[in-house]
Amino acid sequence: MSDFLLGHEPAIRFVFSIAVFALVASGEVLFPRQVQQIGRLVRWPSNLGLVALNTVLVRLLLPTAAVGLAVIAEARGWGLLNLIALPAWLALPLAVLLLDLAIYLQHRIFHAVPVLWRLHRMHHADLEFDVTTGLRFHPVEIALSMGIKFLVIAALGPSALAVLIFEVLLNATSLFNHGNVALPGGIDRILRRIVVTPDMHRVHHSIHPGETNSNFGFNLPWWDRLLGTYRPQPRDGHDGMTIGIAQFRTPHDLRLDRMLIQPVR
Repeated sequence: MSDFLLGHEPAIRFVFSIAVFALVASGEVLFPRQVQQIGRLVRWPSNLGLVALNTVLVRLLLPTAAVGLAVIAEARGWGLLNLIALPAWLALPLAVLLLDLAIYLQHRIFHAVPVLWRLHRMHHADLEFDVTTGLRFHPVEIALSMGIKFLVIAALGPSALAVLIFEVLLNATSLFNHGNVALPGGIDRILRRIVVTPDMHRVHHSIHPGETNSNFGFNLPWWDRLLGTYRPQPRDGHDGMTIGIAQFRTPHDLRLDRMLIQPVR
């Protein structure tokens, strides 16, 4: 099983990501939540260019994927879950839950530490909010995030299957909750009990700092509620709210080269 996951991990993640991206992008065309002032032709080339750049960077710097590290950890007995005997039906969801908590805490740290915020703010500097915003991360942040994830996997000892499930869910939910898709209010209220919805995460991309520093979850919504960072709606309403941060407010700032040097500006 581990050999299969290790050999097919990139293909599995790619297929799921493409399928979710296509579904959310189609929903944005058919049922848009906000009328966008800046067209896709201005934003998408740079946002998608970052995806290509980050993919190459990760494969060069970290040729062993997170799933591969989980296989190594299991073989060598690293991590908490490899030291205690838990049934598979409990160990797998527990590992996914703890990995998600780690991502939530990491996200809060990247907002709280000034030098890390300089990296992460590029994600927030997008002037619109749509599916490609969920892919817009600075390469240095991606490298640091992968390093943190590796440390968590080594310390926790999740199975390769748990890591793959978590990676697929994280990619899929990041695309979904950044979607400019209008969900009926009743469906949104039900969904946000089990997953972060676009309306919930859009608050996090508000220009108001108090809202930017809320709703940190990417996948599960429970950590925000439990740890006091949940904000149900933006104060200006979804139709009236301003997306982004106070700096970098021009379309010129959406160019790939300008995005890459944002941390030192």
